[in-house]
Amino acid sequence: MAGQEVETPYGPARYSLDVPGAYSGTLLVLGHGAGGGVDAVDLVAVRDAVLGAGAAVAMVTQPYRVAGRRAPAPANQLDAAWLTVIAEMRGRVPVKNLIVGGRSSGARVACRTAVAGGAARILALAFPLHPPGRPERSRADELNTGLPTLVINGGADPFGVPEPGPTVLVEVLPGETHALSKTPGAVAALAVPFVTT
Repeated sequence: MAGQEVETPYGPARYSLDVPGAYSGTLLVLGHGAGGGVDAVDLVAVRDAVLGAGAAVAMVTQPYRVAGRRAPAPANQLDAAWLTVIAEMRGRVPVKNLIVGGRSSGARVACRTAVAGGAARILALAFPLHPPGRPERSRADELNTGLPTLVINGGADPFGVPEPGPTVLVEVLPGETHALSKTPGAVAALAVPFVTT
């Protein structure tokens, strides 16, 4: 199932849903960064590895990107569209265990909506703790969902690296930037056990 569209309150979103033959009932739903797409190397590496471990994976493109815009929509629109797609996923496959995640802006959306979407865990790749050079504008509160959360960030990320918390595990890959593109295999190796166990 590739390239399906679903109507949201802010225009159509697009998703691809891959379900392995040995589907375990675990579904990982991943969103993209603000100006990028679901073809980012870290997202693709995680998708491939998680599929190989028996979980289903949906890759979601937000309506503003489907419409060809690079500038992201406001947070409330991103969140509403995401929750619409989550509901659609639950109608497509039986879900025992929902994990939501994404990279950068997509990680923020996953955090903000995880409880409302009924997620069990959150996978946050390149969580943008603050705008570059503006550490006083922290977004750390978005990670305080009460749900088990794995953050994978690069040690050289200009958006900063979150601190671990009671439910937040932070893995830092030395030398990686915000793109997490140098060692996507390492990103996937950290993500798979978190998603599938």
